[in-house]
Amino acid sequence: MEPAVLLPHLKSATLQTLVINLGAAESGDLPSSCGRAIHAQVLEWFRRGDPKVSEAIHESQNSPLSLSGLISRCQKAKVLAGDDCYFRVGLLDGRLIEPLLKGLDETEDVSFSLAKFPFVLKGISALPGADAWVKTSDYALLAELPIVLNDLTLKFLSPTSFKLNTGQGIQLFPSPEAVFGNIHRRWNAFAPEELKFPKIQWSGLVSDYDLKTEKVRLENAVERGVIGWVRYLFPDPEQARVATILSHFAFFSGVGRKTAMGMGQVMLDE
Repeated sequence: MEPAVLLPHLKSATLQTLVINLGAAESGDLPSSCGRAIHAQVLEWFRRGDPKVSEAIHESQNSPLSLSGLISRCQKAKVLAGDDCYFRVGLLDGRLIEPLLKGLDETEDVSFSLAKFPFVLKGISALPGADAWVKTSDYALLAELPIVLNDLTLKFLSPTSFKLNTGQGIQLFPSPEAVFGNIHRRWNAFAPEELKFPKIQWSGLVSDYDLKTEKVRLENAVERGVIGWVRYLFPDPEQARVATILSHFAFFSGVGRKTAMGMGQVMLDE
């Protein structure tokens, strides 16, 4: 069951990113990877806000969430008690904001653990301007962007990889087809029917890049992806238009595999 059928009374076309602000409850080394733990904690907040929504997100084949990994504001792996950390939540369906905030508000115990490291919940940044990572938009606004870029650069902020369409393996290099084909499918999964894009045979080019591979552990599995930046050129004006829209959408959605566990965080270099 998809979340779309659960909350018909709320606006669905809104896109939102929130920042969940945490404090380290003790001194020590931050967990190197806690993507699954963050995912589980966010689902728990949804469960407290509306159990049906939490269940629907868990069972969804197209996740309406993108989640960053845990980030230390002091940019240190070893923190002191009280040091600030955060992670980002992207919501691709505006109907999810109410149950998430309700679940956070109803959390009596502000302390919890991520990958066995204790934290306290300090607050939520949800208003644009409160944090550089907080944004709101909607599908209609993005679809009518006045500026079209035929030359654009995407920054891959966390390890990113792609499942091949054949189902025969994982691809690391973010080719135009891999990147924009993936974001295109994600857009069509959540955008209103009248704003969905038809099938595209991507013909963009990679003109420059600076990438490196990086490993991330998700529980007992080690995943590999790329971080860095890629510059894309789109000679076809219509593909350039759609690619520009999708590049802005990717800030909310992420790209590639396991975007609800910290992978595939991406943004347009403006």
